[in-house]
Amino acid sequence: MINRDLIEIFIELAREKNIERSELGTIIEQLFLFIIEKETGESDNCSVIVNLDKGEIEIYVEKTIVDEVDDDHFDITLDRAIELEPDLDGELKLGDTFVEVIDPARFGRRLVANARQFLNKRTREVQQQYIYEDYVQRIGEVIIGTVHQVHRENTFVNIEQTELRMPRNEQIFSERFRRGDTIRALVKSVEVTAKGPDILISRSDDLFLYKLFEMEVPEIEDGIIEIKGIARKPGERSKIIVHSVDKRIDAVGACVGMRGSRIQSVVRELNNEKIDIVNFTEKSEVFITRALSPAKPVDLYIDDDRKYCVAIFDEGGLENAVGRSGVNINLASKLTGYTIDAYTKSEYDEVLINQKTSLESLDGITKTLSNKLSKADIVSVADYLNIKKYVLTEELELNDKEVSSVSDAVNSFIENTHNKEEEVEETIENTEENIELDSIVEEQNIEAVEEIIEDVDSSDEKPAEDVELPEEVVDSEQDSQNIEEKEE
Repeated sequence: MINRDLIEIFIELAREKNIERSELGTIIEQLFLFIIEKETGESDNCSVIVNLDKGEIEIYVEKTIVDEVDDDHFDITLDRAIELEPDLDGELKLGDTFVEVIDPARFGRRLVANARQFLNKRTREVQQQYIYEDYVQRIGEVIIGTVHQVHRENTFVNIEQTELRMPRNEQIFSERFRRGDTIRALVKSVEVTAKGPDILISRSDDLFLYKLFEMEVPEIEDGIIEIKGIARKPGERSKIIVHSVDKRIDAVGACVGMRGSRIQSVVRELNNEKIDIVNFTEKSEVFITRALSPAKPVDLYIDDDRKYCVAIFDEGGLENAVGRSGVNINLASKLTGYTIDAYTKSEYDEVLINQKTSLESLDGITKTLSNKLSKADIVSVADYLNIKKYVLTEELELNDKEVSSVSDAVNSFIENTHNKEEEVEETIENTEENIELDSIVEEQNIEAVEEIIEDVDSSDEKPAEDVELPEEVVDSEQDSQNIEEKEE
């Protein structure tokens, strides 16, 4: 038997370490087996029974009855066995197995010295196992924790007594944390290491955005609205596809909320990350147009089999379509699953010319050289512009002279084509300017003539008495009057 006080000490330690009572019994059993093994080098023939309710611990060792003892941990003489168990006198014989009961008190101070060290180790292992099993089940959940330490590569977050790690690449690049900050993050993975479970959390994962919308939009949690896809550049812009199972409910409107209340909550949590919400549709043309928002393409050329799309934009709209560092068009491509190339109308015309112009038709490229290029499917000017240089030098084994001749011919073609286009544009612009000038001059002439006509008309409309006559005319009129009077 062992003193109940020692059992009470074990129970108190287990309570501090948050270890279940049933688990404590196993730990005490392992403790005594550890001490026995440390003392004798072997514990396979030993067993320990612990009764926490009664405060009892029993230790049994199986030994073989022999004439001479080679190892007292495994062997025992017949006389010693009978001495320990007098009731078995006459029943025991050589070669039988004898079970010896060991008093735990025999371990003395070694038990006390080793017990605390072993118990701390085992409780730590048990706690780590609890933490691992708990967080493995919570993978994909959003947790709330307090920032404990901020390092260059990792930010450590505490939840109660558990430490979680958020690597730099799982953070939003524009965020900076301080010790004591409260943050939300997604439990991404849990791995077992020598130091315990490594719990990885993330704020940049696509699933984190999904969970935030699920928390803010009840229709998503209820399954009425589905998020069918997410494309995200953490901290800059995100695009999500939503679809309403119930036709009476507007998926985009539900996610935005009254006066934008729902989406603004998500935006604030993500450090003002811009979010585009796209309504799902089976029509690829409409779907791609929505995905490219806020830019609006003028025209789309779609190849559904190859999952390829050419989007044409106005001169001012191309920049919005591509976005800073290509963010907008890359997210649209990821969201739709289509490879999207964006051009202005003039750029796309150049691309078409490059595709239609064969390398063989260019000056400076021989038939032999064009045949070599065709082996790598380099047939047109566009093919050459899209090829990597190592293909020419390594795969086709072209020498520097051949590479230079091809490059010069292609560059010359592009320059000539571009210059011609510029000349045509200048001619058109000059013609339009001349036409405008001629029309202005003509309008001015017409206005001048109209003014003259108006002046003439206005003079005709004056009354007779208001018209001043020259003196000669007045004298002649008086003479004629005098003549008429004399005749009479």
